Amino acid sequence: MDYIEHPPPPDLQRHVQCLWVLRDETPGDEVQVIYPDGCCELLAELGVPLRFHGADGQVRSDQPFCFAAQQLGPIRLQAAGPVLCIGVRLMPASSALVAGARLPGLRDHAPDLFTLDAAFAARFRDAMQAHVATQSPEPLWRLLRERCAGFAADTLIERAVAMLDAVDGDLRIAELARRLGVGLRTLQPRFLAAVGMTPKEYARVRRLRALLHTLDVEAADIADAAARHGYSDQAHATHDLLSWTGITPARLVRALRGDRGGDDALRLAAAFVRGASNRPGSPSPRRAD
Repeated sequence: MDYIEHPPPPDLQRHVQCLWVLRDETPGDEVQVIYPDGCCELLAELGVPLRFHGADGQVRSDQPFCFAAQQLGPIRLQAAGPVLCIGVRLMPASSALVAGARLPGLRDHAPDLFTLDAAFAARFRDAMQAHVATQSPEPLWRLLRERCAGFAADTLIERAVAMLDAVDGDLRIAELARRLGVGLRTLQPRFLAAVGMTPKEYARVRRLRALLHTLDVEAADIADAAARHGYSDQAHATHDLLSWTGITPARLVRALRGDRGGDDALRLAAAFVRGASNRPGSPSPRRAD
């Protein structure tokens, strides 16, 4: 297995977080759980497409080229053969770069990129194939420069995202609006249009990720970690963790302490908390310039 991230060049850093590549010639067949992080992605599956396990119990193959919109809960993927996944992770406030006004309606979906913009999808496919052939991200950077040149990010929402990130989501949305100098009726629809989820949903994702990180890195107990990250009580944090991960906090903490007992769900949850990529089976990311 090989996972690598390429940071974007300076002129794309406003809109693009990274380009990542995951290769695995001999993946396992276990179902892996991926949790939301508040970012949308452009994805190419150039190996055998992954199997998506839906909440409705249906199993289907991923599209070779798709747009992974905002997810409000975990998704479950399974390798069906050799994996070669390449993704462009967008900055939250640039989530509408490809989907445009359709972004809010795509939550919890990963539609075929060709249904969103066939011309861009064809060029994205060619750039991905050129990236693989040349082992250089430059073909993708060129395509994204052209796309970003005609895209106007909402500076208000960029500021809102930065404020929420700075406090790991521990900020009431009314207070966020006050600090930005706008009303809630202005902030909420603009945030949804730009990011693809509401500010409250985005704050929740950031706060949950911070809570899990604290439980891992500092070996804090759940009550102390919950209080530190602005939860009203331990029960509130426990409810959010269970609904987000499908694993009770007590089991998750045991996983983080190394007592997994062969439990694949705990192993995967612990890998996620420790900064594993948002793609299946990936180890902790390493960066490449």
